[in-house]
Amino acid sequence: MKRSCASWLMALAVVCGLLVPGCRRRPYENPITKDTQQPDKVLYDKAIADIERGRYEIARLTLQTLINTYETSEFLAKAKLAIADSWYREGGSHGLAQAEAEYKDFILFYPTLEEAPEAQMKICMIHYRQMEKPDRDQTHALRAEEECRQVLVQFPNSRFAPQAEQLLRNIQEVLAEREFRVGSFYHTKGSYAAAANRLQGLVDHYPLYSKADQALWQLADSYDKMGPRFRSKHIEAYVRLVRDYPLSPLVEAAKKRLAALEQDIPEPDPVALARMKYELEHMEKPGLLSHFWGIFRKSPDVRMAAKSGTPTMEPYRPQIPATVPSSAAGGTGVTAEVTVAPVTDSTALDTKPDARRQPPAESKPAPQPKP
Repeated sequence: MKRSCASWLMALAVVCGLLVPGCRRRPYENPITKDTQQPDKVLYDKAIADIERGRYEIARLTLQTLINTYETSEFLAKAKLAIADSWYREGGSHGLAQAEAEYKDFILFYPTLEEAPEAQMKICMIHYRQMEKPDRDQTHALRAEEECRQVLVQFPNSRFAPQAEQLLRNIQEVLAEREFRVGSFYHTKGSYAAAANRLQGLVDHYPLYSKADQALWQLADSYDKMGPRFRSKHIEAYVRLVRDYPLSPLVEAAKKRLAALEQDIPEPDPVALARMKYELEHMEKPGLLSHFWGIFRKSPDVRMAAKSGTPTMEPYRPQIPATVPSSAAGGTGVTAEVTVAPVTDSTALDTKPDARRQPPAESKPAPQPKP
């Protein structure tokens, strides 16, 4: 009888933990350990207890009362951060949007506090967790890249910098995969100029991409199909493949192409060689059912993302296609610059007629050819 009663109580506790939010208690990450009975500290502790039990709306009301009542409290910064954390824990599109706004306000008002890097890291995670596959909307991927980059720029020495750096590699793997799919589609279709434009931007901007060697191979083939005018770019793509990705299975084929083109075969870059060895040693192998479950997964697969190397710290900007002449791309020609200079002649308005008031001159009829 006692054993059955204990089993029943254990089952009830499990059901309570799964179904009733108030029964779950997730410890808060940034508590105040100071032991005091100040009224503002009592309000803060009550709000944190509500956050841990999932009563987010009640917690926010309590924290707002603390902020409005005790304007000089030493816990104002912690209270503002706790409001953001409550929205972050609540989740959902509305909750995450509110959390991002609160975290940005916290960083704006308290940029030197030790919690500021954590707030920026959580902004990055808000968009990273909503990131979708390469063939879908890239809004959150682009925002995640921007916010994770901000962690490294604004807080380079924080404890979150290594994590943000790896997340940035994962994000750029997804963005590069999108560019590669588009460029590969153009290459297969036979639109070699469009393929070269996409693939050239990809290999220049995302050198850590896991399929950069394949992109260089298709890039070289695209330039080859575009004619002898692009021979130098054709050779350069093979050279980069051999030099920067020495462990790629396409290296031997690239060396044969260079030999056929009567070009010197470059030595592999030792830094690139060490990086590729590290990547092969730390590669995550997919499970037996990973491909099947990936169909139903909303988030992208980032297991092939680089585990080392410095991610790109500049946003991706489409480049001018190689088929555009250099003069049209930015050489000499007509410019649209407008200059402003002060008027030195005060009588110009009185002495010079206004061209806008003059009727347009009558155009003369074109001469007719003689019969």
